[in-house]
Amino acid sequence: MITPADLARMLAHAAGKHTQNPLEPDTLLYTSQSPRQPEPEPSAPPAPTPAMMPPRRSGDGPTTFASLDAQELPVVREYSAGGLVFDERGRVAIIARHSRSGHLEWCLPKGHIEKGETPQQTAVREVHEETGILGEVVESIATIDYWFTGTNQRVHKLVHHFALRRISGELTVEGDPDHEAEDAIWVDFDDLDDVLSYPNERKIAWLYAKKRNRQE
Repeated sequence: MITPADLARMLAHAAGKHTQNPLEPDTLLYTSQSPRQPEPEPSAPPAPTPAMMPPRRSGDGPTTFASLDAQELPVVREYSAGGLVFDERGRVAIIARHSRSGHLEWCLPKGHIEKGETPQQTAVREVHEETGILGEVVESIATIDYWFTGTNQRVHKLVHHFALRRISGELTVEGDPDHEAEDAIWVDFDDLDDVLSYPNERKIAWLYAKKRNRQE
């Protein structure tokens, strides 16, 4: 028979072996890590060293971001016209001009529509000024629509493209009043995709080829 004195001794003996509060969680019984060491006092983070920093990839370059200022610039529209002028052998006159970045690029003759002009009249005038070839409009091909940002405005530009037939004239860039055209050459129509610098103008040639195939 267990007396109150015996029960008191048993409880005292158990308390000496295990003093954890029964409301606290159990201690960790095992781990795959090494025994936990006391945490050091907080201090300033160490300065980065080459060993701590990720290696630089060969393709890494400076990070660029779109300017938020461009979103607040006034928007203006510009209209131009030009196109494919064909000679009797089916060749197309193209010109070489320097881009804004200074690269020499081959492109179709074209220019701004002047006040009072129709797009067709502009195409005839610009082709004549930039290539020396006087042509007449045969049909419309398509309009290129794109955006670019200038120093103080955003420009929405539309360029109307036409097919023209040579009436007279010889290749020359001497009549270009802006002196933008560096050279002018005849190129076989089928070779335009390999020569033209701008994807949109290569698409104009592709669209016209598709249009001619339908007509034939």
